[in-house]
Amino acid sequence: MTTSSLPSVDAALAQLAALNISLPSGRVQVDGYGDSPELSQELLALIRQGKKRAGTGLLWAYEADKQPVPATGDIEIVVNHRFELALVTRLTRVVVVPFCAVTAEYAGIEAEGDGSLAHWRQAHWVYFARECLRVGREPAETMPVICCVFEVLIDLGA
Repeated sequence: MTTSSLPSVDAALAQLAALNISLPSGRVQVDGYGDSPELSQELLALIRQGKKRAGTGLLWAYEADKQPVPATGDIEIVVNHRFELALVTRLTRVVVVPFCAVTAEYAGIEAEGDGSLAHWRQAHWVYFARECLRVGREPAETMPVICCVFEVLIDLGA
């Protein structure tokens, strides 16, 4: 999801405040899953089913977009493909590794497709290739990815 489309942190916090929802302490960011409506809906459904508890970003994209790199303890306000508030999560573990160093254990936590490392690599290569094109980089086995494990704090139902 491009950062220019996301609501600002202040706007998202104001929407939560209007619902009488306050967040725990921590750096707050707004983010979404996927780069299409279909992928966003699929990934949010996996999270709501309790299967997906991790997400991975391309470090180069964060750098190109001048966005702070996620860190353990961050609170993420997650939006759906219509940029409506959908979830609030807290990052419980964050590590930056080369694409080729992502483990089968992590792929299972991310729980996309059949949950295998082979599926993770295939699906994420396609996604990261699109992100690389967007930010003017060439995809490589050694490209740095940000592996984020999270817990769901609030499901806003959107």
